[in-house]
Amino acid sequence: MSNTPNKSPSSLRHFLRFTSIMRPRFSLSRSLQGNMLTGTIPEVIGLMQALVILDLSDNHLQGTIPAGLGNLTYTNKLYLQGNYLSGSIPLELGNMTHLQYLQLNDNNLTGHIPSELRKLDELFELNLSDNQLEGTIPDGLRSCISLTSFDAHGNHLTGMIPSAFKDIISLAYLNLSNNRLQGGIPAELGHIRNLDTLDLSKNFLTGHIPTAFGDLEHLLILDLSRNKLSGLIPVEFGNLRDITRIDLSYNQLMGHIPDEFGQLQELYSLFLNSNNLSGTIPQELTNCLSLTALNLSYNHLSGEIPTARNFTRFTIESFRGNKDLCGMNIGFECGHYSPHPTGIKAKNLYLGLGLSGTICVLGILAWWLWKSNQQQCEFDSDTGKTSQGFPRIITLHMDLAGHSYDDIMRLTDNLGQKHVIGFGASSTVYKCTLKSGKTVAVKKLYNHYQQNTQEFEAELDTVGRIKHRNLVSLLGYSLSPQGNLLFYDFMENGSLWDLLHGSRKMKLDWDLRLNIALGAAKGLAYLHHDCNPRIVHRDVKSSNILLDEGFEAHLTDFGIAKSISLAKAHTSTLVMGTIGYIDPEYARTSRLNEKSDVYSFGVVLLELLTGRKAVDDDINLHQWVLSMQTSVSVMEMIDPIIRDSESEFAAMSKTLQLALLCTKKHPSARPTMYDVVRVLLTLFPAANTKPAVPVHKGFSCPRYLDEYKDSRSKDDLTLGSSSTSANHLFVTFGEVISENTV
Repeated sequence: MSNTPNKSPSSLRHFLRFTSIMRPRFSLSRSLQGNMLTGTIPEVIGLMQALVILDLSDNHLQGTIPAGLGNLTYTNKLYLQGNYLSGSIPLELGNMTHLQYLQLNDNNLTGHIPSELRKLDELFELNLSDNQLEGTIPDGLRSCISLTSFDAHGNHLTGMIPSAFKDIISLAYLNLSNNRLQGGIPAELGHIRNLDTLDLSKNFLTGHIPTAFGDLEHLLILDLSRNKLSGLIPVEFGNLRDITRIDLSYNQLMGHIPDEFGQLQELYSLFLNSNNLSGTIPQELTNCLSLTALNLSYNHLSGEIPTARNFTRFTIESFRGNKDLCGMNIGFECGHYSPHPTGIKAKNLYLGLGLSGTICVLGILAWWLWKSNQQQCEFDSDTGKTSQGFPRIITLHMDLAGHSYDDIMRLTDNLGQKHVIGFGASSTVYKCTLKSGKTVAVKKLYNHYQQNTQEFEAELDTVGRIKHRNLVSLLGYSLSPQGNLLFYDFMENGSLWDLLHGSRKMKLDWDLRLNIALGAAKGLAYLHHDCNPRIVHRDVKSSNILLDEGFEAHLTDFGIAKSISLAKAHTSTLVMGTIGYIDPEYARTSRLNEKSDVYSFGVVLLELLTGRKAVDDDINLHQWVLSMQTSVSVMEMIDPIIRDSESEFAAMSKTLQLALLCTKKHPSARPTMYDVVRVLLTLFPAANTKPAVPVHKGFSCPRYLDEYKDSRSKDDLTLGSSSTSANHLFVTFGEVISENTV
């Protein structure tokens, strides 16, 4: 017998009748999601004009969708997915003029997509996937000018893909896969500049891939697999600098693999298998250091398989069915597959291997003798002890020069407990005072040894070259079975999390909080816009914002979060980040780019404003703010410590608006970090105002407007003093901060 409470259709009807007598202007949200409700949706629901949100998803509801839902003109979210609803989609849903989210997916709906949905010009998301809908996609959807996501995969749709999609300039997600669509792919899709996901797989599409797709500068995922596409792969794909996944498999494509693929530094997956591609595998693909999944099998490729860098990860399965490929390292001999060579070639091969083996043995012996001599000769003048010479410290900054691994162990009592200054999900941090008197932070990673050590070292070398006043400098590192150590600048005042929530909690006034926000934003903007290659932090949070003795903000852990996270898991699909800060769109799709960092930074802004943790007692801060703003004023959500600063209310209100813009559900609706910095500059107080901070001897806090006055850029100075710039940017971002903000 189930322990689930009895929630029968009759009790649902009773509730609906009771609430239908409420005043139409009364704001009501009702979620009955996942309650195992059965029966049909009552017609009386159409009388509940007070309903703002109706969520009946993931139940066992059957029957048709009542036409009376069209009377819910105040409703902006309608969730009916995950039921057993049948019949057609009511034309009357087009009357729900304030509807922003319509999810009817995972049901048994039939019939056509109603053209009346074109009247929903406030609609953000339309999900009709995994039903039995048929017919064509109506051109009228071009009138849904606010649409950011359209998902109709897993239906029986026919006809051609409407070129009218080009008019929906806000569209970021388009999934029409697993249907029966025919004809060519409209080149006009290349004009949807905000598109980050395009999935047209498993249809009957023909013709060439439009070269205009090279203009989709924000595209992250492109899946055109299992169609009947022909022609060449456009060289313009080299312009898709943010793309992470390309799947063109099971088509009839011909020609060469473009060398321009080598420019795609964010590319994780490339599937070109089961086509008619010819020519050699471009050496340029070895430049795609993020590439972890490659399938070029069953084509007509020839020549040698690259062996450098990322190609050391790939097995024979990536290249099967290409009879003219050469590569003894994976079992191919030129001209045919031959894992066991025979004849004269085999004799020559074995002779060569024998000579090579002898040389290797002699080389190893010589190295061992040299190493032994080195160990006897190395002498530490401070301790009088011989140094083993391993593990070694790679010095990226002169502050670490002259320090051996043994020195660090001695100075920290072998990383003793009394030197611990912090713990994280992936590391423990120790305080170490060097022989020169400089204090550094030593981060010991929990994983013992990186599987791809060379790649990790390359990342660390890149991070070590990055210098900015709002980034924590990596001074050096040591990677070995004895422990992976990273050496950073020491930050006297710990992390922002410590000061807001931890044992070092102190009263931070509004000016200082805004100062910290601006510093962190500038560091993140530098990573996104000025680094080459650009860096996505992947784990922006208050504990990764460190504060120096002047309470200036410095971002840490940038550039290595990916490697640290992957080292803790056996799968590359791990969602990286920290609960409460993770971009929900990234968590849902694993599509990560700079806008994921923007979302996390928006949560940090909410922390600074409210004084609350990102997640506290299972309460999500972002969701809490969204729920509170419908019933309380902005000032009631503000941290009581700064609530008395009425003179700063306008700046706090703008910062809240900025935080909500950063945490918009769809990445394309979020600002860039460059624009975040510009807005924060306009909210900063006058340069002659000193922030109230805890008094320390010799304390001084640099003013960012002073820095910008000294800048050569007059534009920065103008932004720092103009309030109209922020207003203009808010309008540019499409600012509608209301009870419906998500």
